[in-house]
Amino acid sequence: MPRFSLLIFDWDGTLADSAGLIVSNMQQAIDAIGLPQRSDQAIRELIGLGLVDALQRLFPELDAEEVLRLLAEYRRLAPVTMAHEAPLFPGAREALERLGGEGYTLAVATGKSRPGLNRSFRTHGFLKPLFFTTRCADETADKPDPLMLREILVETGFEAQQALMIGDTEYDVGMARAIGMPALGVGCGVHEAGRLLRAGAAAVLEDVRAVPAWLNGPG
Repeated sequence: MPRFSLLIFDWDGTLADSAGLIVSNMQQAIDAIGLPQRSDQAIRELIGLGLVDALQRLFPELDAEEVLRLLAEYRRLAPVTMAHEAPLFPGAREALERLGGEGYTLAVATGKSRPGLNRSFRTHGFLKPLFFTTRCADETADKPDPLMLREILVETGFEAQQALMIGDTEYDVGMARAIGMPALGVGCGVHEAGRLLRAGAAAVLEDVRAVPAWLNGPG
């Protein structure tokens, strides 16, 4: 019997190679609406958090709701200036298809908004049928609050110990560990392996391609 029945994946930095695109789009928006300058690393550090929490950390001197309003207006008026959807990491599709074929229930828990995830699924339409359910930051609590994981467990009927959270940030690992759910890190995203291990990841793999072998290994 497999050690886990439910596999929950983060999106950005775990399935999609999106860090550079997110940083570029944010820097473009900062310039366009006149926000205080921030380094690429400062922005990259917050990938994976919900947008409001990220803005509060990035611009603590400003009102996050007002910044969010300005960003939304910018995106509405200048959508053609935004970069295109990020590509999947090499082998991510094949790994997910293999895991689904092996009988695992697959889900997504992401800091993206629902419109953002829907856009990703339009670009990578072959992925959506693989996932039993998905949760986005704008329809539940932001990471690292574990509410989105609790909701996925309720919907799928599994216990936390039967599930595995797979992500690239300490926020992914932290929300899983908060409810007693094991977590697995991938080193292809924004947080380095040592940071993921200190947060409580059972292991850190190079990328999602290594997940099937890890699950099928001795344990």
